[in-house]
Amino acid sequence: MNDAERSALANMRDCWITGGTAADLAPTEWSALVSAAPADDRERLLLAIAGQALDVAFRPAAPKSLARRAPLPRLELPALPECLRPLFRAALRQASDGRGRTRVAALAAARGFVAHPLDWMPAASDLDAPPVYAPWSDWQAQGDGKAARALEELNTENWADFYPAARRIALADIRRSDPAKARALLEAKAASEAAEARLTLVELLRVNLNVADAPYLQSLSADRSGKVKQLAARLLARIGQAGTGSETAADATELAGFIEQGRTGLLRRRTTYTPRELKSNAQTQRRAELFENCQLVDLAARLDTSEEELVAGWQLGGTAGADREFAGMVAASGSDTAVAQFGERLLALGDLASLRQLLPRLGDAARRGFVKAVLAGGATMLPMLNATEETQPGSFGRDELMGSRLYKEIRAAIAGRNDTDRRTFDLGAFGFLATPFAAEAILADLTAAGLASADPSLALLRLNAALGEPKS
Repeated sequence: MNDAERSALANMRDCWITGGTAADLAPTEWSALVSAAPADDRERLLLAIAGQALDVAFRPAAPKSLARRAPLPRLELPALPECLRPLFRAALRQASDGRGRTRVAALAAARGFVAHPLDWMPAASDLDAPPVYAPWSDWQAQGDGKAARALEELNTENWADFYPAARRIALADIRRSDPAKARALLEAKAASEAAEARLTLVELLRVNLNVADAPYLQSLSADRSGKVKQLAARLLARIGQAGTGSETAADATELAGFIEQGRTGLLRRRTTYTPRELKSNAQTQRRAELFENCQLVDLAARLDTSEEELVAGWQLGGTAGADREFAGMVAASGSDTAVAQFGERLLALGDLASLRQLLPRLGDAARRGFVKAVLAGGATMLPMLNATEETQPGSFGRDELMGSRLYKEIRAAIAGRNDTDRRTFDLGAFGFLATPFAAEAILADLTAAGLASADPSLALLRLNAALGEPKS
């Protein structure tokens, strides 16, 4: 459509709006088409032609920069029934951050459903989304408009055909069943990936990590990315491979200077390792940096001991967050034995803030122990309960939750509120942890205590309970 035609159509439209006739303003070709019609019908015919021209025939051409996207992939699980979508959206609104929203999606996935794409979709960079959403993550990441075709098992030939999320999940599956094959794929293809993608792929070596991985991990000491180098050093440390660089030795020596060795016991003498009292904030910050950068095996070697003896002899109860920082080092670079050993000590002491550092590497039984300890700690531990994403959703029963000190104190606070008490409680963790039966019981109990049934804090509990019912 040229400028003259646009101008003519605009004049005709203005004439009709004001109640006039537009026959004299129509293009010559249009006038010829309607000339044989009765006079009363000509205006209606011209209006139909103008409408067709504006809405269909003369649509503006799409810019060349516009790319057609592939259809949104269908996921392996069905979408939430329409009747549950409002509950899902309410639970999303109540979640305080991206981790909380992912937890809502994880609960639904555990019950066999995925979100409607207009309600929630993971970001292209979201590595914590349930694996079932990988096709959607890749769909958001792809920019060429090509649809991902159905693929067989990941190999060196079809590596480029997998989008990042699907590739990571496929490689993780191979790593669980055939660690050597997964490592060979990484050796052949990881170097060609961008630094962030390479980091997430190398991180998969933590699954079934063994000494056969050492040569490849050692080769990553020359990687272009500092994060990949640090990850490789931590994975090597987990299998007992000490660092070799001069900087590594210097950091381990400096960190050892923050630790005082002693002896204890009458019959069975053993060495203790106590964090020294620090004199300034600068020392506190420096020690935290060293705990972050050093590996447990290097520190143990500098103290002339083993990982297990260092963990066993570490004197808990240190000031300025020393236990938490040490726990972070153990989680990042300690052997599986050292992690389990220190986790048992922290759980026995009740140092849940430090134990939280170890959760990603602990088994299901230890994670359940952590949650039970938090539940036993009272209402002040509620923020800690919300940091339980490693725990399986829907895995705690009614008696475990409602019989806990934490729940009882929250219920008492709700029952004791008056008109001026505007305290709110984040009950999302209960909605995530509870079985459907437990969620129904908690909903009934808290509404009986005075909480409105539509209170936003109950959103995930309502969704949990509804997901346990038959859907029509």
